[in-house]
Amino acid sequence: MKDAPYLVFPIQELPEQAGWLLNQSVPVIALGEGAAANADVVINEGAELDTVLANIRHTPIAAMTLVQVLRVVESLPIEAAMTVESLAYATLQAGPEYQAWQQARDEAPRLVAGGEGEPVSIVREGDVVKAQLNRPENRNSLTVEMRQALIELFELVLLDDSIQRVELSGRGACFSVGGELREFGLATDPASAHWIRSVHNPSRLLARCSHRVSCHLHSACLGSGLEIPAFARHVSAAPKTFFQLPELGFGLIPGAGGCVSVPHRIGRQRTAWLALSGKKINARQALEWGLIDEIRDSA
Repeated sequence: MKDAPYLVFPIQELPEQAGWLLNQSVPVIALGEGAAANADVVINEGAELDTVLANIRHTPIAAMTLVQVLRVVESLPIEAAMTVESLAYATLQAGPEYQAWQQARDEAPRLVAGGEGEPVSIVREGDVVKAQLNRPENRNSLTVEMRQALIELFELVLLDDSIQRVELSGRGACFSVGGELREFGLATDPASAHWIRSVHNPSRLLARCSHRVSCHLHSACLGSGLEIPAFARHVSAAPKTFFQLPELGFGLIPGAGGCVSVPHRIGRQRTAWLALSGKKINARQALEWGLIDEIRDSA
């Protein structure tokens, strides 16, 4: 289709020239089965293709930005890759797709704070720190206060070499539904939001101490509720856990490190599929792909 915000090729007809994909400005979709280095995503079912194309048409700028970021960060160190992700996210925050989502909201952005106890409860047992996301009434959404509590947790781990292991889980019905949507739009401008992600970002800290962190997930793990734990050395999940990257629907891309942490586990193309399709996958699929390392019941 001329001027379509995507390119679709039968997998056997996909160009093979080295570097070809980097020269494409839109998502490249390969139809069929097998390896396709010059594709952003490989799809072998018609209904799945229809969903992906519809989502791209709905937010073509975010879809384009997503695949461009995934292509670039594939070969970058984690810190540099996260900077690229944040710059792209900031660009989209000023764009028409995200602004349209903001304007369609029923209420203005506001801080969501408070609850019983600390936003992340911490108990130390010898050289092990057991931490739990502790806002079950908000399904452990990543609020400003939750983000700050996670920053303090990982700063403690980086400062204290006597902590050998951190075990992170979530209290309540699910691990985390991701970013607190009621707080989206609180930053005064995209540049300041990029500054916050650069200076006050739990994912950057977790990436630096990931070899000492394990996470146990259960039920919903959406957006940052997947992106952050994906940095951990070991990730387990309860049998009924499910995973989703919904950011494209807001005119955004994963912005809590997910363009880095998730591809490191499952590769660029499967990450693109998760984000472009917006579909959920279950624990069994996540284990098969390497998104998690183990399925086990919660302790």
